[in-house]
Amino acid sequence: VGPATTPARLRFLGARPLSLSAFFNPASVAVVGASTDPAKLGHAVLDNLVRGGYLDGDRRVFPINPKADEILGLRCYASVLAVPDPIDLAVIVIPYMGVPAVLRECGQKRIPAAIIISAGFREAGREGLERELELVEISRQYGVRLVGPNCLGVIDTVTRLNASFAAGMPPGGPMAFMSQSGALGTAILDWAQAGRLGLSKFVSLGNKADVSETDLLRGWADDPSSKVILCYIEGLPDGQEFMQVARQVSKKKPVVAIKSGITQAGARAVSSHTGSLAGSEQAYQAAFHQAGVIRVNSLEDLFDCARAFGYLPPLRGDRIAVVTNAGGPGILATDALERAG
Repeated sequence: VGPATTPARLRFLGARPLSLSAFFNPASVAVVGASTDPAKLGHAVLDNLVRGGYLDGDRRVFPINPKADEILGLRCYASVLAVPDPIDLAVIVIPYMGVPAVLRECGQKRIPAAIIISAGFREAGREGLERELELVEISRQYGVRLVGPNCLGVIDTVTRLNASFAAGMPPGGPMAFMSQSGALGTAILDWAQAGRLGLSKFVSLGNKADVSETDLLRGWADDPSSKVILCYIEGLPDGQEFMQVARQVSKKKPVVAIKSGITQAGARAVSSHTGSLAGSEQAYQAAFHQAGVIRVNSLEDLFDCARAFGYLPPLRGDRIAVVTNAGGPGILATDALERAG
């Protein structure tokens, strides 16, 4: 069993409901592993939910910690099954050994969505892969959609949901960003906090045991708050499905992607990072081109495209004028335009 067989095995377990609304606009959130210790991730997630503005209105947050009575002014419960009210989203921040049992309780509670921040799954090798397959089987059994495991979390600036351990809520804006890397996602959030771009939605996908780039593309296609979709991709579990969906979505709004693992050494690094199969560089290049996905090769280019597509009026037509104050730069621009088709 290795990374090359992982996507097929995970995807084989069945089709999933299309709606992802519980991840972005839940009426209530449970934080499993909420902590009184400010140094722990369970405290950071709960603090982001409390201070990020999500609780304005009728929304509820339920800290789950059998050893505490109250955290940040909220009553604690021993488990999600002990919460008397319905729960739309569970954020799981506990050691990996306890995650399957908690996910099963989420299913019994009829919680439709779960974010598993905990690490120690496919990225940890063969035993971790088997643990992740167990999570997928439980999610299929009970109909629970999963983001993660091994991820940073989910943010929606429109609903003021910050179900992550990121350092605060980023400013709102027209860009939806998905990333398989939590660290790279953190870099994007830092750029947003510095005022360089505004986000509508942010999803750290982690190992992608269930929810993938394709699911998010489909879900964000008609999202009025997202004018441009940005992707950091290490590998795709079903390239054909991604192409089909991206071809439709890119007709509605720009899809910009940066793909890592394009060299042999990079592909090996991808496998050890999130357990993904990086795939052929030529295959990805052709697939992105056919699907209308704008391929960039650096974070700087990703940010430039994000700002251009997010804040400028849409550019239509196939006639281009070059305005220049010198001949050389004008010629270089003309060459670049023709090479780009």
